[in-house]
Amino acid sequence: MTIQRALISVSDKTGLIPFAQFLVSQNVELLSTGGTAETLRKNNIPVRDVSEVTNFPEMMDGRVKTLHPNVHGGLLARRLDAAHMASAAAHNIPMIDLLVVNLYPFETTLNSTSDYDHLVENIDIGGPAMIRAAAKNHESVTVIVDVADYEMLQQLMQQNKNAIPDDARRALAAKAFARCASYDTLISSWLTGATGENPWPSYLLDSQLAQTLRYGENPHQAAALYKRLDAKGGLANAAVLQGKELSYNNLADADAAWEIVSGAAKPTAALIKHANPCGVAVSADITAAFVAALASDPVSAFGGILAVNRPVDAALVAAIGSLFLEVIIAPEFTEEARATLAAKKNLRLLIATPEAHKSPLAGWMIKAISGGYLVQQNDTQTTAPSAWKTVSGNPNPALVDDAALAWHVVKSVKSNAIVLVKNGATIGVGAGQMSRVDSVRIAIEKARQHGHDPRGSVLASDAFFPFADNVELAAEAGIALVIQPGGSMRDGEVIEAATKHGMAMLFTGTRHFRH
Repeated sequence: MTIQRALISVSDKTGLIPFAQFLVSQNVELLSTGGTAETLRKNNIPVRDVSEVTNFPEMMDGRVKTLHPNVHGGLLARRLDAAHMASAAAHNIPMIDLLVVNLYPFETTLNSTSDYDHLVENIDIGGPAMIRAAAKNHESVTVIVDVADYEMLQQLMQQNKNAIPDDARRALAAKAFARCASYDTLISSWLTGATGENPWPSYLLDSQLAQTLRYGENPHQAAALYKRLDAKGGLANAAVLQGKELSYNNLADADAAWEIVSGAAKPTAALIKHANPCGVAVSADITAAFVAALASDPVSAFGGILAVNRPVDAALVAAIGSLFLEVIIAPEFTEEARATLAAKKNLRLLIATPEAHKSPLAGWMIKAISGGYLVQQNDTQTTAPSAWKTVSGNPNPALVDDAALAWHVVKSVKSNAIVLVKNGATIGVGAGQMSRVDSVRIAIEKARQHGHDPRGSVLASDAFFPFADNVELAAEAGIALVIQPGGSMRDGEVIEAATKHGMAMLFTGTRHFRH
């Protein structure tokens, strides 16, 4: 759509004058409000007051100036809709093709004062309303909320004779909605805290407050659970059949367990403790998978979380026996299983399904750091055995199957991560060590501690081996195959060591750090 008229109302006047001069040079009519209009006039830039368009003066200390049909009609009218344009013509509503707004500086004000009334007065109303209107109608209107985009817009106008391409308008609209969301989130969190009652906003990002929790990781930390507005499935939407209230740690561990089993094709059981798997196994039936997973590390499994991807039946309940578990997550519980488990009144039973969502935010991991957030995509990368590269030995199909399980599990282990798998079950896990060779040593020691023989097993490493000492240690234990990403400067030495000891080695080409 070609830009013929622009409404400019900005608190941050950085770059305003040269930008406005450019628009005028392109024969764009300028509308403006209050201080912005005054600044433009002082610099001899022709501008009309919005009050001339609305036939209504600014009032109530500037609270009411752009909230008028003659403004919002010009932003919301669909140019290709004959009825919209007829309504605009009947009521003398001028079209607004470009909206340039940055909001009252609530962030700056919050950092400079704690005065409640002053902060309330710095909550922008007309600005977000116009931004949302223009962004919704991005089919016809271009919206700018960031002074950093002035130059880009000028280039587009020069290249396209004042017309802005569809993809640019769409991208600017997305940015505009994001700006309103962040602005409103800051106001909401401040106002929620100012009440001195509940510290949790009712809505956060793309989610709604589901419940406050007893506490966070520790009793002195407050915590809450939020559910995505569009999500179906996943742990946040699991149905609780019985048991005491879920804690923050319960939910975090349960999610780690469900992540391992929910995407597995074969019957799979995972036991989790402190967000790390202490036992994972696949088998022909879910009871056998549980028995094998428990055997991996029965000591660590005490007080842990069990997730399975098949219904919990009487046979599985019998196998669990007197083992103390905090939570069991499954897609279903038979009536007989529920009746037996009802005797364990504190045991939480959750029915979960794989998460289904449309929001791109559901694919992000967000971690708070001092002064901001780290955001990354979830680690959903998978590499099929057919894509792996054999760099040493000639592994048989049974070893490759174990390698597939080890590689699946190692994604869920804190780095530096080492997982040993034998006959479809983990037998040793080394997690969270500063040195990778220490993780190898721990995984081997834990296997032996619980009666497992590492000889003939598969070892998975979440990242490459920086030195051959890891291979030497694995060889001493009789490990048959190592699966790792590869990519070290010393890959040649590592491969040579594996070959020397008759050990097979696979490179996946994908790293799976989990901090």
